[in-house]
Amino acid sequence: MSKTLTYYNTNATSFATSTKSVDFSEVQSRFLSFLPPQAKILDFGCGSGRDTKAFLEKGYQVEAIDGSVELCKLATEYTGIPVTPMLFQDLDKVEQYDGIWACSSILHLPYEDLVSVMKKIARALKQEGYFYTSFKYGTFEGERNGRYFTDMDEDKLRQLLQQTPEFRVEETWMTGDVRPGRGEEKWLNIILQKK
Repeated sequence: MSKTLTYYNTNATSFATSTKSVDFSEVQSRFLSFLPPQAKILDFGCGSGRDTKAFLEKGYQVEAIDGSVELCKLATEYTGIPVTPMLFQDLDKVEQYDGIWACSSILHLPYEDLVSVMKKIARALKQEGYFYTSFKYGTFEGERNGRYFTDMDEDKLRQLLQQTPEFRVEETWMTGDVRPGRGEEKWLNIILQKK
């Protein structure tokens, strides 16, 4: 198992506790504004289940996965729906979802894996479906705090999209970290539409 998954399995409870209460409604609403009512959403790397729960409460059909077995257990308890342990690379659905939400999750993939996973995401989306993801802003790639990170800036995103022509950019914007004491960390938020 990768170091990143070991980290999340070992720290599942503290991680879930620290992220569950974070107010992420502004970004959630921005993503949901593109989707039809009762849309089918995949929470791709759901962590604590915070966003899954929010989407369910708004009447969306939600499936949730995470690579960490321990986080899946906690998210299942928190959301009331079964959360499936699954690696990003194992996504094999075809045109199932109106939206895929990957909030600070696929940033744990090495850059070369991002391309193949983005292609799987495109395949799993319905025609003209939407994909939200977020990355720490920058050019760093490697291990940080016991986990693997691929950071993203505009140039790197352009390069990534050249390799995944299945998508077009709907919008990108920057935010500060919403967790207490982390406001100086910058995030690149991305909404893409399947062509």
